[in-house]
Order: sequence, then structure tokens, then C-alpha cells
Amino acid sequence: MVTGRAKQRRAYTSTPTQTDMAWIFNDAQAQAFEAWFRDVLSDGAAWFNIPLLTPVGLKNYVCRFTDIYKGPTPEGGFYWRYTAPVELWERPLPPAGWGHYPEWIVGSSLLDIALNKEWPKHDAD
Repeated sequence: MVTGRAKQRRAYTSTPTQTDMAWIFNDAQAQAFEAWFRDVLSDGAAWFNIPLLTPVGLKNYVCRFTDIYKGPTPEGGFYWRYTAPVELWERPLPPAGWGHYPEWIVGSSLLDIALNKEWPKHDAD
């Protein structure tokens, strides 16, 4: 018989993240996107690299489509909108260990300004 509190364990250390992505293309770009999806990604089955803007900044991520894209949908008369669910290989997180110091993450813009500003010279000599 087991008594006491249940132990919680992390099941995985590498858990993928899903997000919805959207693209707006002109005619030529839409044709290239559909050909790339079919020929290079084997109808979306292969992984690919793409720069994504996340809360941790602009970074290249390894991704794959989890379903067929929706589109082309007319957008503004001259463009085409495509949307698709995408799986990211790694979660967009700050470096390991930074979770212990949330005040440094929240105040990082102020810290960045302070470290990169040209401060006046100190004549203490």
C-alpha cells in the first residue's frame, strides 16, 4: 500500500510547441510556396527552418506542418493568404536557468540600455 504525496515527474525534456502561421503572397510567391510545399517538403511531411519572431526575439526554428495549409484566400485583391498549424522542434524559451531570475527577464530592456549606453568617462585618477 502506497501512502503520502504523489511524486510529479517531468515526462519529457524536449516538448514541441504548436503555433498557427500566416503568410501573404503575391501570385508568383503563392505558386512558389505551393511548389515548395509539394516538392521540397514532400507535401508538408519534412522539417524545415524558418525565422520566427517570438517573445525571446527573432530566431531560426526547425518546424514542420502538422496539417495541410488553408488557402489560397484572396487578400486585398492582389494577394493570397495562407494559414497553417506548425510544430516547432523546440519551445521558444529564454536560456536554461533564467527562470530563477524573472526580474532580470522583465527588466532586460532597461539592463540592455544601461550596458550598451556610452557612459561619461570618470576622472578619478
